[in-house]
Formats: sequence, structure tokens, C-alpha cells
Amino acid sequence: MNLPDLQSAMRSQRIDAWVLYDFRASNFVLSRLLPGKRWTTRRVYLVIRADAPPRVLVHGIDAAQFQDLTLAGAPVEPKVYLGWPQIAADLSSLLAGCTRIAMEYAPGCALPVVSIADAGTIEMMRALGFEVVSSANLVQHAIARWSPESHRLHLDASARVAAIKDQAFDLIRQSLAHNKPILEHEVQAFIHDRFKQEGLETADEVIVAVNAHAGDPHYGPSAANPTPIRKGDWVLIDLWARHPGEDNIFSDITWVAFAGREVPARHREVFTAVKAARDASLARAVDAWQRKQPIQGWQLDDASREQLIGAGFEKFIRHRTGHSLSQGPAVHGLGMNLDNLETHDTRDMLPGLGFTIEPGLYLPDFGVRLEINVYVDPAKGPVVTSCIQDDIVLLG
Repeated sequence: MNLPDLQSAMRSQRIDAWVLYDFRASNFVLSRLLPGKRWTTRRVYLVIRADAPPRVLVHGIDAAQFQDLTLAGAPVEPKVYLGWPQIAADLSSLLAGCTRIAMEYAPGCALPVVSIADAGTIEMMRALGFEVVSSANLVQHAIARWSPESHRLHLDASARVAAIKDQAFDLIRQSLAHNKPILEHEVQAFIHDRFKQEGLETADEVIVAVNAHAGDPHYGPSAANPTPIRKGDWVLIDLWARHPGEDNIFSDITWVAFAGREVPARHREVFTAVKAARDASLARAVDAWQRKQPIQGWQLDDASREQLIGAGFEKFIRHRTGHSLSQGPAVHGLGMNLDNLETHDTRDMLPGLGFTIEPGLYLPDFGVRLEINVYVDPAKGPVVTSCIQDDIVLLG
């Protein structure tokens, strides 16, 4: 990202300025835009105008921590305040001529991930005469798009994660062939060991879930609850890893398998429904790109869930269709989610973004989730970057 690019995005959204408010490190977006370790105790306002260099309004006691900063290659000049009455006057001065400003705010808290500025701060900005709109699309434009290098390393990680997934299933297959049931957490440990051997890092512990455990979307195996995988069992593996570094992107996939040769009809029926839901969301994204039509996260979620509901499985839905993949410490990124269930995600599918498509159905005795990764290539549009499961893996 560079400043002219960001300012162009602001103008395209008719935003005169972006005001990022922070109090005691409350705003992760400001921290990403102005990286560096700092300990702030007073209110901070980063002002990015569409027509001028960025400024930061900071209290005198914290001012030393905001010297010699740059944002997207441009210097950020601090403006220092002391008393609280000065804040409103200084903001009015910094925003002179502006009418429509963006802040980390979501009307009705429809999108909690960007609902950071408190109600009182929004009231203050409105009292100063500004129209306040959500910065949700600016946030993902500024900090969620992939760099060419992060894209390259994601593709490499995806190939390694796919191979490790195959090796994990083969470990189960070989154990069963020798009549030696293997435990869920032993397969989990194998995956983590292989990540280390491949030079990858993960966040949290991967999921290996058998039968009813696969019906819990966030089940975690453990030695305290040792569960064997036996012939005739259903197995779900959800694994994610990346090359080390917060600028890199996780590869995050989920596959399912049956420890036998003949998959039960009910399991295949559910698998088929989830696969159709996954493919419908991907097709909707590709179609919108080809038609040059804007599309938002909630619409991609609806495209998937409509398939599950149409197949008669609505009561077994437990979560949204997908989450953002972006830079940062967590596998769940900072851009558009495929969500019209838990939240109403109105963020646009922008070039350079990445996300998962992972619909799931969770029954009392088993669950199915099929997860792929998608990158919105600026030239080609949505492209799958991970392996894709089109049939149930057989372990028998």
C-alpha cells in the first residue's frame, strides 16, 4: 500500500478523511498502520485526508512516541494537545473543509470487528458537524490485501499443508491396516511435527475429530480425552499453517475421510450437500468478478447457505461460510468474511484479498466441513490457492 493508492480508494468512496481513534491501544488498525512498540496512555487521533499528508493528534505526554513516523511511505507530522477542550478544536482544524469522514464504526454494530470507536467519540465527531461512515472497506484495503511475496509464500505453504494432510490420512490408513487403532491426539501431534519439519508455524492446535467429535466445529483432541480411530469411523481434519512471520498468510483447509471402503449413505448425502454449498459460493464470487459486479461477504455466505437449506439441512448449520485470510497474528484475518449469519458483512470483495470458503453441517453423530482458500487476483479474479476435496477420502 502507498498513500496515493489509499487516498484514491478514499475518493472512490466519497470519503474526505479517515480518522482513526485510539485509547490505550484500543485500535488494532492504527497499530498496523503505524507499527512499532509504544505505550500510550492518552487519546490519539490519526487523521488521513484524501487531499493532504497524514497527521496524528497526540497528547504531550505521549508525543515522543510519535516522532519520525511514516504511513505508506509518507511522513506523519504530529500535532500535540494538552487539555481536553483542545481536542475538538484541533480536530476541526485538521479536518477543515472535510464533510464525510470514516471511522472504525459499524452502524448498529452489524460488523463488530470494525466497531472500535466508542459511541461518545462518534457523538463528538457528529457534534463537530461531520458525517461519520464506516471505515470497513478502507481497513481491508489498507491492511488486509496480500503482497506479491505473501501470495508466493502462501502458495508454497498450501502445497506443504496439502501434503501433510495426505500424510496424516495415510498414517491413519496404515495404522488401521495393521489393526492398531491410532488416537486423535496422536494424529494431531504428527501434523504439528510435520509442520516444524517443513519450517511452518501454526496458531493454536489443529483439529482431528472422529465421529461425533466432528459434529463440534471447534472440537480439540487431547491426551486427557484419548479417542481411538477405528475401522468404520468418520474422520475430520482441519489444519492450518504458514511460513513464519506476521506478513505471511495461513493455508487453512479441512478434509473428511471414512475408515472403510463403502461410505454410509447418510454421510455421503451430507458430504454432497456441503460440497455443493462450497462450490456455489465460489461460483458466485467468480461470476460477480467476470460480470464486473461488486459483491459483498454476506452475499457469498448466502449463496452457500441457500444450498444447505435447500437440501433440508438448515438445523445442522452452526457457523458462517468463511473468514478472511490476511497478514497478522491470527488465522482469521482482517478483511471480508463470508458472513450473513453471525454478522452482516457488507465489505466488498476487493482485488488482493484472501478468504476461506468452508461451509459445514454438524449432526449428532458426525460432521462435515470442506474448506478451501481463495485469493482475489487483481488480474484473474477469485482463484483457489489450496487443494480441493471432491470426494470422501477412503482409509479402508
